[in-house]
Amino acid sequence: MLLVAAFGLLIIIFQEGLGEMVGAWDREEYSHGFMIPLVAAYLIWQKQQQLPPLTSKGSWLGLIGTLLGLMAFFIGEMATVYEVVQYGFLLCVVSLFLAFLGWRPTALLWAAFVYLLFMVPLPQFVYKALSSELQLISSAIGVAVVRLFDISVYLEGNIIDLGVYKLQVVEACSGLRYLFPLMSFGFLIAYLYKVPAWQRAFLFLSTIPITVLMNSFRIGVIGVTVEYWGIEMAEGFLHDFEGWVVFMGCLGVLVLEMWLLHLFSKSKLNMWDKVDLDMPDEIISLSQFNISWKKQRPFIACLVLIVTALLGKQLLETRETMTLERTELKRFPLYNQKWIGRESSIENNVLGVLKLTDYLMANYTTRTSPLPINFYIAYYESQRQGAAIHSPRTCIPGGGWEFKGLDQLIIPGVKHMSGEPLEVNRVLIRKDNSAQIVYYWFEQRGRNITNEYEAKWYVFYDSMMDNRTDGALVRVTVPVPDIDNIEESEQHGIKFIQDFYPLIPDYIPGAKL
Repeated sequence: MLLVAAFGLLIIIFQEGLGEMVGAWDREEYSHGFMIPLVAAYLIWQKQQQLPPLTSKGSWLGLIGTLLGLMAFFIGEMATVYEVVQYGFLLCVVSLFLAFLGWRPTALLWAAFVYLLFMVPLPQFVYKALSSELQLISSAIGVAVVRLFDISVYLEGNIIDLGVYKLQVVEACSGLRYLFPLMSFGFLIAYLYKVPAWQRAFLFLSTIPITVLMNSFRIGVIGVTVEYWGIEMAEGFLHDFEGWVVFMGCLGVLVLEMWLLHLFSKSKLNMWDKVDLDMPDEIISLSQFNISWKKQRPFIACLVLIVTALLGKQLLETRETMTLERTELKRFPLYNQKWIGRESSIENNVLGVLKLTDYLMANYTTRTSPLPINFYIAYYESQRQGAAIHSPRTCIPGGGWEFKGLDQLIIPGVKHMSGEPLEVNRVLIRKDNSAQIVYYWFEQRGRNITNEYEAKWYVFYDSMMDNRTDGALVRVTVPVPDIDNIEESEQHGIKFIQDFYPLIPDYIPGAKL
């Protein structure tokens, strides 16, 4: 019962991070996450009859692992980096088994613990980098498929130009929605398939090229349908062909690999007889384990540590957020020098996701340039308990926009409130025939920050040192009507920042309150 209680307390402690993880499972690439805990429990259940003879006493390494996992919770929670919280939870789970059962039984259950890793979403910077690479690879192979049909096609980055139609291989077409589920299934098959280790490794690692090739083939077939049946037919075919059809094709190739490996092994057994799906003959009760509570001091120490962490979490949540004096953003001027602004609003369902305290969303124009510059400030009085700044690197691609470059730019003649020159991120984004320049940076308690993870670190640091987690995202979006004359749009955006930045310190608290 104490073991169950310990896991229950862990869930209470890590509930915000676990909630974010379960929320990510609604996305197609992580939809397999709902099955992962159940399958991991099954893998543990398979080994239950082998555990009692191995059980002697718990390991003190379990206490160290639990301590590290709880430290990851506090760091991730205060910096609102939930991937750190989620991996900290898994470390605590493994450490509890280690402290309760000892080394040998825990090692016997290694596959279940490794399998749990597949339910944790990748950090966003890893996801974006992987997605970008897969888009380029899938585009190149997809074009090769189109050319097999003697169709003239031109590839520029991830845009496939068929003449009558430009097919853009966006993030949703990177293949990650097939790769992650197939890798989790491949790992499970490789573990259960009782063949030599090199064959298991081959089965698991082959899920990567299988996914890339199948996704590229899908893109190539779409290009062929555009050539012979028109755009409308291609768009309909896209909806029919993607999704579960591609995934089932990937599974079919994986099963074909198993059959070929079985064929060349010359084994007399049936291929499926090698897949270990055996159930235990009986359920082992806890009384059959060789457990002496006098020898379970590591586990008792872990339990005390978890209870202490739970109390620490309660104290963290009851810390009062500092009331900061500032002017509300609804008072931000819509008329400034030659600029005339028109305020807009964010939909309620989006506000529910952003969890911000205050914001400004307005389009500014001038008489000489009617193209609107979008100005957005998102202010957070507290970045605790799930309320955190959403980086444009995460949000913009979700709207179908593609990043074409990211670098840092010093705005001439503008001093940050800290006294240093103002530095901003500058990125060109494109969607179909539209292009925009986006400038953004983070105002973090008197700091001018351009790196998302540096901003997260200072949220954690200032939370500990000053009990402050307030901050803001400032974003300026400039339309680019003529990509060949991008310099004009660039100067237009820089001029806007030069004119408006001096107003910002009244609305966002600095280092000194």
